[in-house]
Amino acid sequence: MYQTALPGVTKVDEMQPEISGQTAAEIAASLRGLLERGALKPGDPLPSVRALAETLSVNRNTVVAAYGELARGGLVVSRGRGGTRVADHATVAQEGFAGDSVLRDVGTGNPDPARIPSPLRALGRLAERPVLYGTPVIDPDLEAWAMQWMGCDLAPVASMRLTITSGAADAVERLLADTLTRGDAIALEDPCFLASIHTVRLGGYRPVPVPVDDEGMTVAGLRAALEQGVRAVLCTPRAQNPTGVSLGAARAEQLRAVLAEFPYVLVIEDDHFSMLSQAPFHSLIGPEHRRWALIRSVSKFLGPDMCLAVTASDPETAERLALRLTPGTTWVSHLLQRLTHAQMTDPDVLAGIADAGAHYAARNAAFARELAAQGVPAAARDGLNLWVELPVAARAVTEQLMRRGWLARSGDDFVLDRDAAAGAPGHLRLTIHELGDADAARLARDIADSIRAVRASRTG
Repeated sequence: MYQTALPGVTKVDEMQPEISGQTAAEIAASLRGLLERGALKPGDPLPSVRALAETLSVNRNTVVAAYGELARGGLVVSRGRGGTRVADHATVAQEGFAGDSVLRDVGTGNPDPARIPSPLRALGRLAERPVLYGTPVIDPDLEAWAMQWMGCDLAPVASMRLTITSGAADAVERLLADTLTRGDAIALEDPCFLASIHTVRLGGYRPVPVPVDDEGMTVAGLRAALEQGVRAVLCTPRAQNPTGVSLGAARAEQLRAVLAEFPYVLVIEDDHFSMLSQAPFHSLIGPEHRRWALIRSVSKFLGPDMCLAVTASDPETAERLALRLTPGTTWVSHLLQRLTHAQMTDPDVLAGIADAGAHYAARNAAFARELAAQGVPAAARDGLNLWVELPVAARAVTEQLMRRGWLARSGDDFVLDRDAAAGAPGHLRLTIHELGDADAARLARDIADSIRAVRASRTG
């Protein structure tokens, strides 16, 4: 047995926690028991492989296998030379507004509700065909429209199949669950979309951060991730959340060249802003890539409650994704599919979507100018939000803004590699498109004043 005085461990009957076992399964079961009884807490270090192997008189590979089993179950995490620790399942930050806050919320990440088209007019146009078991899972009218919507940007791809899921996050979760097992590595943009962080953490996958610059996912970062053995890559080709950057033609071509060496790595593109985007679409998916999926949801322009996403993928991925739907939701409601089709073929709705995209771009650009006038440089890119670089820590600025009546989102929530970001400039991700000119000007002044206040507190 191994007795240790691990930090934060509570004694039980004056005995320290004991790890026992002679096989990997027995050692893992012993550790699971300690976790279940609360004798080991999140963040607690486990004995080194060498120390535990010597104490239990077992081969080191036996301990490695035990720790590997726990890691695949998401119970422990390995930090290389930092050792193995009990996993900390901290709550991942979520999108949305703080409904119980008295502060003005500029961190919601939500579209403007006034620019989401009402579905009521479209309801009268819905076909009344009954849906029974065995009916094709994709409504034929939506399928015909979606084939054109997706196919126009995937022309070089030899073959394409469609799948309908309950939103983009649902599609990503199912794709990863089919491809990865707990502990497998996935390349994620850094900073990263909150829903992606949440999905990867819940799945027990190992995120490999790929830095994002002004042109999107970096070539060197992607190559490094692939060389580390990632089995999937999740990328946002335009309006990347939180930064707003979009891939240009040259960067996309460079990334495709890197991925060409790894044709069986699953490439998932989440084109969440699609019809609202002010940037052209440039794909990472090359014509010869074998495992790929392009996801487009309707939530940003038809509203988050329209839980529907279209996924175009290679036939094998589509087949496996369809099987993933079978145990739970066999199909997405055909009423919802028909409603989506009715709205997406309505000229007035399409005009409203185009107007909303221009509105978001104009409001972000106007606010970037307000910040620049206050001495805070900011680049308005694409998307619902504005990514603002700060010369001081973001958390300190958000605290100052709260004193001035604002609830802002710290960029720290989106960072994967916290060690690499330590000491680097912080960021705010701001959702300001609903602010009038006077409120926008006041927020810009308050951000500048908050930065000065943080600086003064450092020198005072």
